[in-house]
Amino acid sequence: MDKHPLEDLLMPVVEKLGYELVRVLTIGAKNPTLQVMIDRLDGKDVNVDDCAKVSRALSDVLDEKDPIENQYSLEVSSPGIDRPLTKPEHFSRFVGYEAKVEMSVPVENRKRFKGKILAINPQNIVSFEMENVVYSLPFDEISKAKIVITDALLAQFAAAQDDVDL
Repeated sequence: MDKHPLEDLLMPVVEKLGYELVRVLTIGAKNPTLQVMIDRLDGKDVNVDDCAKVSRALSDVLDEKDPIENQYSLEVSSPGIDRPLTKPEHFSRFVGYEAKVEMSVPVENRKRFKGKILAINPQNIVSFEMENVVYSLPFDEISKAKIVITDALLAQFAAAQDDVDL
């Protein structure tokens, strides 16, 4: 997956605060938004306080280093229920889940896949099942991937929310 130019600057700040940097994107051209997606390392949901804490720390670094020429907005958010899969560890964590994957290079004459993550091996080859066929997708050739919202995923998310409310 392609790495955002600011990822090396932002990752240490996010990690020092105890979070995982999931993704960095620049959205828009005229008044761009720098979108930074974080996740908690303890498996709990990211909340507004987490985002505010990371946003303040990133703002300080961005103001000091000034890597973006023009005016921009900083947005820090959680990965959400249909989270992007940006690291090999994400594929390990979400084995059994449905996902959409786009390849930069075709695999068996396909670039787009929608199916179930079966595994990822030590060589970072993702075993992916789609329409009862298992494909081997090299992680390094995945351009984009994200979890697909399904009824089962929504039920699991709702159950997790009920546990938190207790």
